[in-house]
Amino acid sequence: VTHSIPACIGNMTINSKQLDNESPVSIFAVNKCYVTVQDGTFFDGSGFAALVREGYKVRSDVNITLEFRTTAVHGVLLGVSSAKVDAVGLEIVHGKVLFHVNNGAGRITATYEPRGTNNLCDGKWHKLQANKSKHRISLTIDGNLVQTDNPYIQSTSADTNNPIYVGGYPADVKQNCLTSKSSFRGCLRNLVFTKSQHAEFFDFSRAFDLRGVFPHSCPGVEH
Repeated sequence: VTHSIPACIGNMTINSKQLDNESPVSIFAVNKCYVTVQDGTFFDGSGFAALVREGYKVRSDVNITLEFRTTAVHGVLLGVSSAKVDAVGLEIVHGKVLFHVNNGAGRITATYEPRGTNNLCDGKWHKLQANKSKHRISLTIDGNLVQTDNPYIQSTSADTNNPIYVGGYPADVKQNCLTSKSSFRGCLRNLVFTKSQHAEFFDFSRAFDLRGVFPHSCPGVEH
């Protein structure tokens, strides 16, 4: 067995002596345990998850769905970029959700702004769907649809070739469709990219780089 166990371990004794796990000599990728947990992946606000090392190609059409839970009003949800300007990005800025797309001709943005007492940063689960169909883009949060006009109707393909960065991205990586550098704090689950009826579910435990991300559970109540 070469991988770690996704579990909580406590009260370990060796030769009747209890180990002190509060002040270990060294520690790596170990989070605290929670009294109540939920399915999902916990992002502690310091890092990111990197998926598809060889690069994800958005091209003309993609439908992105995920669920998120946070109490922070800022945070990167995900970004896929290229060395040029082509990119897509999802982020929370001032409590609004922004879906950016650049097919090469210029960035366009669909913005979801909660109305009235609705608050996306209330620590509850919210469902997000971001759709890019050639030059058209739309954003749906908890069933509420937002669409935006795109003046660049001749430009239809986002020719990305970089990994999918979720919850943030490294300081030396350029993201052409994200305005925030704040890492996401909270929980994400059920991340799916669908192209031409083919749905690809992303398991965060299979990310090739995880920093400040704990893929197997999120705290029932954030601490």
